[in-house]
Amino acid sequence: MSDISIAALPPMGMITLRGDIDKLNCAVEMVTGCDAPARRMSTRSGDITSMWMSPDELLVVCGYKAAQDIARRIDAELSNDFATVSIVSDARQVYDIKGFGCEDLLAALMPVDFVRLGATEVRRTRMAQIPAAIWRHSDGFHLICFRSVAEYARDLLENAKLARG
Repeated sequence: MSDISIAALPPMGMITLRGDIDKLNCAVEMVTGCDAPARRMSTRSGDITSMWMSPDELLVVCGYKAAQDIARRIDAELSNDFATVSIVSDARQVYDIKGFGCEDLLAALMPVDFVRLGATEVRRTRMAQIPAAIWRHSDGFHLICFRSVAEYARDLLENAKLARG
């Protein structure tokens, strides 16, 4: 019997920001207090996390109910810049994966060295045929995928868990 647990989490607030990364980082820091994350990293301030997703994209993760206000305030900070601020909370599903051996289970599905993945690192990758992002938390990993493929993602995770015994 596997000690790995896979749980779908309730919706989290998620805000995607696209534009000049320096301007995005300044706006996020002003509104949330999160420092600018380095490439493939995340920073945290209270219960808000800022994640580097690409050279022109950040993802802000926060409480579901707080997302609208945070997005509005970031948008106001960026009002003189070419940038997009989109609340994507309802378009994403977050899974919590934890337990002994979860790194091996995830490595079977994604081209990521989970043993070496640091505490504040974020990986934007693929899980089988779907885009996903993953990062560590205190005792496991959080995985984000599009809600439209959430059932498929869950099946992939559960089948990989079954294959482990």
